[in-house]
Amino acid sequence: MLGTIVNTCAIVVGSAVGATCRKGLKERYRQVLFDALGLATIVLGVNAAVSNMGRSEVPVLFIISLAIGGVLGTWWDPAGRLERWETRRKMARGDDNAPSLVEGLTTGCLLFCIGTFSIVGPVLSALEGDNTFLYTNATLDLVTSAVLAATYGFGMMLAAPVLFCWQGLFYVIALVFRDAMPEAMRVEISIVGGVLILCSGLSILKIRDIKTINLLPSLLVPVLYYLLFK
Repeated sequence: MLGTIVNTCAIVVGSAVGATCRKGLKERYRQVLFDALGLATIVLGVNAAVSNMGRSEVPVLFIISLAIGGVLGTWWDPAGRLERWETRRKMARGDDNAPSLVEGLTTGCLLFCIGTFSIVGPVLSALEGDNTFLYTNATLDLVTSAVLAATYGFGMMLAAPVLFCWQGLFYVIALVFRDAMPEAMRVEISIVGGVLILCSGLSILKIRDIKTINLLPSLLVPVLYYLLFK
């Protein structure tokens, strides 16, 4: 778990640095970071989805996952609940124009958790004691969290425990089941995750107000598919 702990600490440190520097940034510079983040998020999402599409055993699974996950997420409506909390928080601070922390955390958690390094890394750490992927991921997340926190503030630190639980889950699964977790399942999770990252980018740039957080249950559908049918 050393690699996951280092990765988690990298997000905390990066968020602290970015949020501290944020106070000295003028609005126009924050807007530039905001736009750059949105564009980068779109590119990363497209890359994650497209690069794994050709390796998919069930090409339509990501469509089914998004449909089922979207319906379940809309029924539960975590986005609505968090938006109401966000509105109360902004009213308490008297800053209605502040960037949405919920949007930032959703984007951050997806960027930190969805990808080869963050999924395969814990597995290699558990099976072979190799933390190379996780140390590389920690370096990337250090920079990413700093940029996110420069826009959304200290609240981005909340993404750290999410990453720890995510990677910890794959670490435990690898220890318990060893080679029972198929590569194909990781591919499908990466495709769905890539689409969700793309959705976050579109929301950041205000191209389309997609309730990405309501689509998060889609990530569970590939896991359930392989558990039940494979």
